[in-house]
Amino acid sequence: MKLLHALLLSSTLAMVAPNVWAQANTVPSEPHLLVKGSATRTVMPDRFSVEVGLESIDMQTDVARGRVQGNVERVLKLFAEHGAIESSVRADNLSIKPSTRYRNDEEVFNGTSASRELKAEFADAAALQAFLRDLKASREVQVTTAEPTYSGEGKLRAELKAEAAAQTRASATGLAGAYGAKITGLYSISDVAPSFAYGVQAGTWPKHPDDGDRFASGDASALDRIGVTGSRYRATAPGELLTAAPITYTENVYAIFLIKDGS
Repeated sequence: MKLLHALLLSSTLAMVAPNVWAQANTVPSEPHLLVKGSATRTVMPDRFSVEVGLESIDMQTDVARGRVQGNVERVLKLFAEHGAIESSVRADNLSIKPSTRYRNDEEVFNGTSASRELKAEFADAAALQAFLRDLKASREVQVTTAEPTYSGEGKLRAELKAEAAAQTRASATGLAGAYGAKITGLYSISDVAPSFAYGVQAGTWPKHPDDGDRFASGDASALDRIGVTGSRYRATAPGELLTAAPITYTENVYAIFLIKDGS
């Protein structure tokens, strides 16, 4: 078993950068295994957000304020008519400030600017599209849409981390067993990818259907990527969102397990 001990030790010991493992852990001097667990889930977005900026400028402050307030009421009414999620509707406080412009390189008073911003989210793209069709944009009513999101992202990420962590233990158990070794304890676990000099680059180890990447090393930034992918298609009018593609979330976990010869 001395040969096994030497093999495992030489295969797993490495130097580690000071900032690896969130600057909290170092590589143990004992024989160990470094394994990576990864979990991925693809979901459809269920939150489609829109922001409406309202601004009116007039020499009379009350006139500017009145026009903004009128637009606020119209936008809020459209939010309700098209099923905006009630808890997502936000209306900033009214802002009033002087407005100026340049004329012949001289700054001149342009009137009083009154402005507010409204935000809301819709549960599907069709509802947002219907809202955009009914909202008349103008110099005083500016509309912007944002990247679609998934409302259960936080819970989903926690589930993926748990799956990835379980995968590291299964991977380490299988690998140690193949060498006749035993796992004696967990030394470190993190979602930050290490950058160990094992002599291979990230991604060069073969994938196993039920296994994580073993001895993951190389470019830390490449490994430590919590992936969120997806795409969206927009209409010809700037900001109008028509539909959205699925979003893929990926969580990675890296663990160091202490081992010993099975004899």
